[in-house]
Amino acid sequence: MTTGSHTTILFGAFDRHNFGDMLLPHIVSAMLPDQLFVYAGLMEQDFHHYGGHIVSAISTLTKELEDRPVNLIHVGGELLTCDAWQAAVMLSPVEWVSEIIQSLDNREAEKIEWVRNELRTAALAPYTVPRQQFQNTARVIYNSVGGVDLNALSPAMRDEVLTKLRDADFVSVRDVHTHAALAAANVHASLLPDPVVMVAELFGEKIWQCTNAVEMDNILNTFPQGYLAVQFSADFGDDATLNEIASQLDRVASATGLGIVFFRAGAAPWHDDLDCYRRIKARLHSPSKAMFESLDLWDICALIAHATGYCGSSLHGRIVATAFALPHVNLIHPQYAKHHSKADAYANTWEPDASAVCDIHTIAPALTRALGSDTGKRLGTAQTLAARYRIGFAELAAILQR
Repeated sequence: MTTGSHTTILFGAFDRHNFGDMLLPHIVSAMLPDQLFVYAGLMEQDFHHYGGHIVSAISTLTKELEDRPVNLIHVGGELLTCDAWQAAVMLSPVEWVSEIIQSLDNREAEKIEWVRNELRTAALAPYTVPRQQFQNTARVIYNSVGGVDLNALSPAMRDEVLTKLRDADFVSVRDVHTHAALAAANVHASLLPDPVVMVAELFGEKIWQCTNAVEMDNILNTFPQGYLAVQFSADFGDDATLNEIASQLDRVASATGLGIVFFRAGAAPWHDDLDCYRRIKARLHSPSKAMFESLDLWDICALIAHATGYCGSSLHGRIVATAFALPHVNLIHPQYAKHHSKADAYANTWEPDASAVCDIHTIAPALTRALGSDTGKRLGTAQTLAARYRIGFAELAAILQR
């Protein structure tokens, strides 16, 4: 985006494959129309073939832009608590991750050196960019970011994040847990829904058009009675957990006649593993099941939008379902307490009366409640959240014009 002589950088974790993070710069771009932007992450990537952007490395832009006036917008996501090791691993080729982790295990000095070489920064929280990154920074903005585990960070990383936030021109966060943690640290922040609440309003037509894709048409033809869009991250992949999820989904399929369609919300390391879905498909007794292979973010949105309901560990899967007024449930891994979950924090902030989250043992009753929820109330929630976000975003846009 060029505002006068200013360059506006949209920055976030859309430099790896996660459909929610890849949606965020689309949302911000659409809400600041007729502008030109530079899209940036920690690493240079080209995700246009997945519906994403061509992404520049922020370290490269620092040199290229030199003393040009810069606006920097952190587009959203759980940016405040992603540490450098997590970021570097998630940005690595999937086939290398096991070897990287094993080779650096218990070798802290080498791990730190590897991370800094990969990311080209010594920051502890690299997805938060300091004002001093550029010689002439006009505005630094945090757009509805998350940081549920902020108080659990190391003191050094937490202080780094808080210092960057205090130096920003505008901060908004997406859940009351993060909001309270920042307030206790004397950081002023607005409370806004996640930007993806705008996806149906801004991109509904584009998403419905994705039904022309061969794979999406095949899903619709295969499941004329409807289907559940189901997703979970790789840490659900042990045999006992897969057995329980399969048993719960079989109960729902038997009671409702709905099909089960698995999909990946993210293909980056530590996100979704295709092998886990193949293994759980083999465990399902229901014959009405399929795997949706596409990793295009618009195809993923279309799969959710056309579903009868959504169940998964992806927070943005839930938010897309909410935007399209669909029944939805977030799945929480057994090892995590609810108050440590970004999904639980978000749901309790914006949908306290809806089914928030469930563990693997309560999928069937949680989905039954969600599927029986009132359609009018779900539509009202979608409209209310979009209106709330639009109002808050107007404040952000006004700051850019000052």
